[in-house]
Amino acid sequence: MPPPVGAFTWEDGERVIRFGRDARADAPELLDQPYTLLTTPRAARNAPDVVERAEAVHHVAAGRVDDLAAALTTEVGATKLLVALGGGRVIDVAKALAAVRHATGTRVAAIPTTLSAAEMTRIHRFAGGLEDDSRPTRPALVINDPDLSASQPPRDLAASSANALAHAIEAPLSIKASPVPTLAARDSARLIADVWNRPDDPDAGGRERLALAALLSGYAIGAAHYGLSHVLSQTLVRFAGIGHGFANAAVLPVAIVALEARFPGRVDPDGGLRALAATLARRAEAERLRDLGVPEELLDVCAAEAAGRAELALTPPAADLAELRALYGEAW
Repeated sequence: MPPPVGAFTWEDGERVIRFGRDARADAPELLDQPYTLLTTPRAARNAPDVVERAEAVHHVAAGRVDDLAAALTTEVGATKLLVALGGGRVIDVAKALAAVRHATGTRVAAIPTTLSAAEMTRIHRFAGGLEDDSRPTRPALVINDPDLSASQPPRDLAASSANALAHAIEAPLSIKASPVPTLAARDSARLIADVWNRPDDPDAGGRERLALAALLSGYAIGAAHYGLSHVLSQTLVRFAGIGHGFANAAVLPVAIVALEARFPGRVDPDGGLRALAATLARRAEAERLRDLGVPEELLDVCAAEAAGRAELALTPPAADLAELRALYGEAW
């Protein structure tokens, strides 16, 4: 069994990242001013102390980040600190709200409850109708406690791990890649493989390594961005209505093959990553898009929408409409 992951505090530019078991216990010290909380019922149940100290609490419903942020823009007052306790949707909504308030100095603190890694990037959609007034924002404070960030049940955790693995695979291939984020991405992939290439569900130590893997993968895409695989999965989320982790789990095995064709020998020369991605898809019960309820007639729509995404150029050559449709077909 690999050794346990140690706790650490990482001062990275204007942000502070606190990682480790019991990191949540540091919340009163770190959240040192009144705050408005964005969360979900599941996340709130797992961190009642964070909920109790909030001046106001808003539950973020299912839906698109731009729509949700637009609806909350007026409801969430002129707070100086927005705390996002939840998964990627909750954190991205908080970032979108802070992006509108960038001139007033509103900060975001993120306490993740999934492996989305949204807390580590300034990649997010803006509040609908307020794009011209927004500026990309990343959390100034991240409190990553594995008891929260890796708290999902095994099926959901596998899907969330596929998302982190996609980050780790794509960041080193981006035209924006650089050495340190690439090293972080490679270590992230190693940690994910350490956990999921075992026959049993992740134990406490395994969940801790997955939490660190997600953090590292988020750091990597925060610096280098993403490409083909995430364009495929994000478009499915937006237009087919499936969960982000599950979309990643379904498309990553075919995306790895397409990326290996673009970067021979740099992605998956021995097939190990594709085998790992297939394991995650199986554990997430997301081996085929049809298993997730995606109707075949939506594949044309998703391919057409994905073809317009500028991020495709970050893992060149940019996939065209025909390739995107073929990849969706392979994943269906």
